[in-house]
Amino acid sequence: MRLRTQYVLFIVLIHLVTLVLSFYILQDNKILFIASEFIILLSLFFAIRLYQSLVKPLKLLLQGAEAINDRDFNVKFMETGRYEMDELIKVYNKMIDELRHERRMQQEQHYFLEKLIESSPTGIVILDFDGKIAQINPVARQLFGLQNLKVNSTLTELEHPLAAHLHKLKEDKPLTIKLNGIRTFKCSKAHFLDRGFPRYFIMIEELTAEILETEKKAYEKVIRMMAHEVNNSVGPINSILDSALFYKDQIHNGQRPDFVKALSVAKQRNLKLNRFMRNFADVVRLPVAERKVEDLRSSLQQMVTLFLAEAKQSQISIELSLPEQPFFLSFDAQQIEQALVNIIKNAIESIGANGQIKILLDEKERNLIIADNGPGIKPELADQLFQPFFSNKQQGQGIGLTLTREILFNHQFTFSLQTDEDGWTRFQIQL
Repeated sequence: MRLRTQYVLFIVLIHLVTLVLSFYILQDNKILFIASEFIILLSLFFAIRLYQSLVKPLKLLLQGAEAINDRDFNVKFMETGRYEMDELIKVYNKMIDELRHERRMQQEQHYFLEKLIESSPTGIVILDFDGKIAQINPVARQLFGLQNLKVNSTLTELEHPLAAHLHKLKEDKPLTIKLNGIRTFKCSKAHFLDRGFPRYFIMIEELTAEILETEKKAYEKVIRMMAHEVNNSVGPINSILDSALFYKDQIHNGQRPDFVKALSVAKQRNLKLNRFMRNFADVVRLPVAERKVEDLRSSLQQMVTLFLAEAKQSQISIELSLPEQPFFLSFDAQQIEQALVNIIKNAIESIGANGQIKILLDEKERNLIIADNGPGIKPELADQLFQPFFSNKQQGQGIGLTLTREILFNHQFTFSLQTDEDGWTRFQIQL
C-alpha cells in the first residue's frame, strides 16, 4: 500500500471517530457540538493542505527517480517557494547536474580512448570476459592481414603464425617474436577493470624497421672499417708484387715459372679479397631507390632468360606465369632486378638438380611469388636467413639475402620467405 493511501485512510479514520464522538456531545450541549464540528472541519482542511504539501514532493521525487532510471539527466525542477520542498529540489537538481557532468566526462573519455585505439601505431586487440576478440584496431587488422575480421573470434581461430604466440602470452611478461627471419614483434598483455571484473588486451608493436636500422648501423661500421683496412693493404701489396715481377728476368730459368706463378696467384687472391669486400660495401652504399613507373613483366622475362641456360644444365625447369596486360609499378628497375637475380639464383642453388621453379605475378593480389621444390628451409635456420653475413652455403658470404632485404625495404615492399606444408619454398613480395 502506498504511503499517501495510508495517510488518507488514517485521516479519514481519525475524523470519522471524531464525528461519532461529537454526535454524543450533541445530546448534552449543542453549542459545544457546533464548536467541535468547526474544529473537525478546520482539522480536515489542514489535513488536506498537509497532504498536498507532503504528496507533491513525493510526486516530484518519483518523477525524478523515473528520469534517472531512464538515464535522462536533463530533467530539473523549479523552486516552489516552500522551504522543505525547495531544499529537496536543490539537492535533486545538484545531483542531476553532477550526473550529467559525469556522463559527459565518461562519453568524452570513451570517445578519446576509441580514437586513441583506432589511430594508435601499435596493434591493439581487446578481449571480452570469455577471452574472445571484442575489438581490434586497424593496425592489428593489417598485421594479421584480416581486414574483415569478425569479433567474437578467439586468438586460436586466427590463421596467422603470430596468433599462436599471442595465445600463450602471459600478463606483464612482454615477448619478442620473430617471424620468417624478417619481421620482429614485441607483444605484451595487460588488463583493465570492467564493471569490477578484469578484461585483457594485447598490444603488438612491430620492431622490424627499428631493429634493421640498428643492425644496419652496426654492420655498416664494421664493413667500413674492414674495407678501409683491406684497401690500405691490397693496393701496396699489389704494387710490391708488380715490382717483384719486374725483376723476374733476374731469376734462374728453372725457378722463374714458379716465381711468376706464385706472384700471380698472390695478386689474384688480392683481387678476390678486394672484390669480396666490395660486395659487402655494396650493401652499405645502396643508394635511395630511383623509382619510375615501368612494366614489371619485362624485368621478370629478362631475369628468366638470364637463368635459362644455367637452369637447363641442372635440369631445372622455370615456369613463368604473367598477366596478359602490362603490370605497371613504380620501382627502381636496377635494384629490383638485382634482388630478383639473388632470389632466383638462391632457388636454383637450393634445388641443385632436377627440380622446378615457379614464378607467379598475381595482378589481382598485387604480389610476386618465386617458389621452388628444393629441400626447403630447415626450421633451425629459418630465423637466421636475413641476418647479415649468415649463409648455409660453404662458399656463401651472406650478402645476397641481406642485399635483397635492403632493396625491398627501400621500396617499402613487405616480403616473406618460408617453406610451406606442401614442401614448396616461397619467396613472396607484396607489391
